[in-house]
Amino acid sequence: MAPKNQARDNREARERLRLYQARQGLHERQRRRRVRDDVVGVVVLVLVAALATGSQLVFAGAQAPARSGASATGTPTPSASATAGNTGKVPSKGIADGRTWTGTLTLNDDVELGFELDGAKAPQAASVEIDLIRKQFYQGTTCHRLADRADFRFLQCGSANGDGTGDAGFEYGPLENVPSDGRYAKGTLAIARGSSPYSQSTQFFIVYGDTTLDGSSGGYTVVGRVTSGLDDLESEITSKGITSAGSDGSGEPEVATKITGATVREAD
Repeated sequence: MAPKNQARDNREARERLRLYQARQGLHERQRRRRVRDDVVGVVVLVLVAALATGSQLVFAGAQAPARSGASATGTPTPSASATAGNTGKVPSKGIADGRTWTGTLTLNDDVELGFELDGAKAPQAASVEIDLIRKQFYQGTTCHRLADRADFRFLQCGSANGDGTGDAGFEYGPLENVPSDGRYAKGTLAIARGSSPYSQSTQFFIVYGDTTLDGSSGGYTVVGRVTSGLDDLESEITSKGITSAGSDGSGEPEVATKITGATVREAD
């Protein structure tokens, strides 16, 4: 009987080995599938990011004060999917604490602008600007775009990449303190954005002459105002014009302009 028992034991051992190998093969296929799915997910995210950056490149170069998609005569209507909400780690809107904040913005070392941020009317935008200034995000960034057409006069700054693209890893909304008539008075400090009201990030624009912007897609958040230094800004930078104007009258400033300093503190 021993030989029969041995044969049976051998068959059972082979069956156990076959089942083990089958399980191992299944586990390996599942692992490969997870790796493949992870790779596909990363590729999709990269493609989405690339497309988003591309849209910023398309829109930011030659149209209204926007990171992507506003023109001198009209702003594209944002799609429902583009207005879902904040992305990334947005600074808390409680930073501004509903108060007025004051500070200075220095351009090219010798043009100093005094400003106020309105933490009551634009708490989220004011909080973002306070946080960015405290972290010295703006130090060395470029003011890449100047508009010098009649009734369309602003200097746009704060692009992470210096060319109208890039951000601090977040985008936010909603729009706050938007003029109902589309008029942005001289001295207005406002937040640039793309086609979505939730595409605000690091870019802002300084209105150095009364400006009218189309508000059909919501307009732009007025975060505060420039309180001093506009004369110097105009004499040293904006009056020198632009290198090559787009159809809307904006382009790169003739005088290369960088933010060389920024401070902020709670008003007394």
